[in-house]
Amino acid sequence: MFVFKSGFIAIVGRPNVGKSTFFNAVIGDKISIVAAKPQTTRNRITGIRNASDAQLIFLDTPGVHRAKTPLNRAMVQAARDTVGDADLILAMIQAGDAIGPQDRYLIETLAGVRTPVFLAVNKIDRVEKTSLLPLLDEASRLFDFAGIFPISALKGDGLGELLDCLKDALPEGPQLFPDDIATDATERFIAGEFIREQILRFTEQEIPYASAVTVDAFREDEAKNLIRISATITVEKESQKAIMIGKKGAMLKKIGTQAREAMENLFGAKVFLELFVRVKKDWTASEKMLREFGLTK
Repeated sequence: MFVFKSGFIAIVGRPNVGKSTFFNAVIGDKISIVAAKPQTTRNRITGIRNASDAQLIFLDTPGVHRAKTPLNRAMVQAARDTVGDADLILAMIQAGDAIGPQDRYLIETLAGVRTPVFLAVNKIDRVEKTSLLPLLDEASRLFDFAGIFPISALKGDGLGELLDCLKDALPEGPQLFPDDIATDATERFIAGEFIREQILRFTEQEIPYASAVTVDAFREDEAKNLIRISATITVEKESQKAIMIGKKGAMLKKIGTQAREAMENLFGAKVFLELFVRVKKDWTASEKMLREFGLTK
């Protein structure tokens, strides 16, 4: 008898272990932004992987860490809320490192959950295979994982076996999204994330973490295969605004050019992108502003 399975899989881990790289690899589209800096993901992002007999719905989450600021607390709460909504949990750590305090904190947060928890040990392409055995052994002693899988999200190593096991563990259920849908995120949201990705890429120190992006207008002209986007970057200080704009607007132009090219690749249309920069003092500490940016309820 044919059985169809579907369900939600929460991807959790400390910042910068490769959750978003894994998410994009298994979805097959660049939906979640990736940067070398930690705490790149701020919102829960949904991605759908379809098989002939299953639909795996992945939930990419902000990195779990001991949060001290209102912004970071909102990000960690988003990750915890996602765990409560999931049918399966995929925890992720990084090969090459001992299981440190942040990983242990993550595992502590999963204690007592009734949802099956799988562990992915990512970035195995960066280490010798012999160094994996002690890490895998330590992980198995710390938590009763439903399965432990060494993977390289970047290279694709080990993903097939992991995906097969996740599919087998899903409950029976109907297809929840159409076959041609890769995410429930709007194009407007993705556009804002692509802009923020370039801010993370090109700016330093506190500026990436003091920046938020609002897409003010998103207009499609189907006859011309053109999308017109207007967006505002919010920072906390005038000095940050000056750096974001750059000398004669050079930094803002570089951010806009790279973000526009990423949008055109995903949307399959020409993009006209207009960027503005404003200052909202100490917005990361304001509950009102966090709600305005959709970072807290």
